[in-house]
Order: sequence, then structure tokens, then C-alpha cells
Amino acid sequence: MTQAEVCPIDMKVLMNHIYEYQKGVRRMVLFTFKKEYASFALRRLESQGIEYIMQPVGGDNINLYFGRKECLDAIRLIVTRPLNQLTPEEDFILGALLGYDICMQCERYCKRRRKCDECRHDCEACKHTA
Repeated sequence: MTQAEVCPIDMKVLMNHIYEYQKGVRRMVLFTFKKEYASFALRRLESQGIEYIMQPVGGDNINLYFGRKECLDAIRLIVTRPLNQLTPEEDFILGALLGYDICMQCERYCKRRRKCDECRHDCEACKHTA
């Protein structure tokens, strides 16, 4: 059995995210991975006492949010549909919660907002993606 079979690269990335969260580098993480590793991922988070939210993405993938309770409470209110259907405002808040570069988030928000303004629908109706 190879090392990749024992601990696939996706799970190594997860363990790095957990390490960064525990060291205070991140307050919340969004990790997308294959369903087949869900039980491993959830056992790992639960053994560390880390709160999480799991959302199916479609196909074989899962979005796993984990981190501070306050951040996860906001995620429960904001992310109520697939990520590509979030409004520009919801997308901006999600990026800010995840600690993405704020200037890049501002650029992304403006680009998405302009697309929605051009078609004169809100993002839920036109389903614009960045």
C-alpha cells in the first residue's frame, strides 16, 4: 500500500487546514473534497473538538466549513444554496469570513455587481457567476 493510499493528498491538505485553524492563522476554513473521505474528515474534526458544517456540492464532492462558532453561525444564514448562486454581497461576506484578501474581494464584488446591474436582475434570478 502506498503512502497516497494510506493518507490521500486531500486529507493531508485537510490536516494542514486544521493545524492552521488551531494555531490561529484562520478562524474559518472552507475545504472541498471527495465524498469518499467524509468519514475520515468528520472523525478528525470531531476528535479535535472542532465545529463544522457539511454541504453536498453535487457529484462526488462536499464542501466542509469548519472553525469558530460565530463564523459557522453566519455561514448557516448566508450559504443556503450552491456557492455559484450567491449574490455578490453574500459572496463578498463569505470571502471576508474565509480571510481572503479584502482588496481582491472588493474587485470580485464590483465585477459581479456590474454583471447583475447589466441584466437588471438580482443574482438569484440571473445566476451570474464570477
